[in-house]
Amino acid sequence: MTAPKTAMVLAAGLGTRMRPLTDDRPKALVEVGGRALIDHVLDRLVAAGVETAVVNVHWFADRLEQHLSQRDDIRIIISDERAELLETGGGLKKARALLGDEPVFVANIDSVWIDRGDALADLVRLWNPDRMDVALLLARREGAIGFEGAGDFSVAEDGQLTFRDERAEVPYAYMGVHICHPAYADQGPDGAFSLSPLWRASAEEGRLFGTVMDGDWMHVGDPVARDEAEKKLKG
Repeated sequence: MTAPKTAMVLAAGLGTRMRPLTDDRPKALVEVGGRALIDHVLDRLVAAGVETAVVNVHWFADRLEQHLSQRDDIRIIISDERAELLETGGGLKKARALLGDEPVFVANIDSVWIDRGDALADLVRLWNPDRMDVALLLARREGAIGFEGAGDFSVAEDGQLTFRDERAEVPYAYMGVHICHPAYADQGPDGAFSLSPLWRASAEEGRLFGTVMDGDWMHVGDPVARDEAEKKLKG
């Protein structure tokens, strides 16, 4: 499959767990290794061939827009959520008209990683819209920075995903990037909602797939994780 040329970057969150670092800026502008979180993600997307990023904004929206205006290597379109924070599903649904009609990357801004392979290229190779609604990029829980949960999914040999549900733990966590059709969230309700229930519905139909990245994943969700990620990046 051809790599998506457009991405939805989810940058509208309040960053509550990142306080006090987000008292005067959006979480997307918290720096790790001397670079804003959103630039880490945009750099990855540009390297993967993305030409346009639709970025939703809410908390310190003006400051984030000003920062993004300085990039000249990717076209930035703002999806304005100043009036209402819409979560992952609602944000994707609101941005629908800005995303075009071809499959898109959807990326969180709180994941930083060190590739040993090419994680986004692996995700593109997996993606097959005839077989799947969504293709998720996963990370191994073991060795991850900033993630202490019991995991999100197990993975079959063909990449089909099963939610953890009642199991005590599973090996893999969603690490913040996936591919889907821009209209995927249209089936969700009006207002704010999470993508997770839509993923569960896709999983029940055997249409939720994923691939495990070969690399070191850092979930930068709070100041402690930010400091640990800085140390990891410095080697």
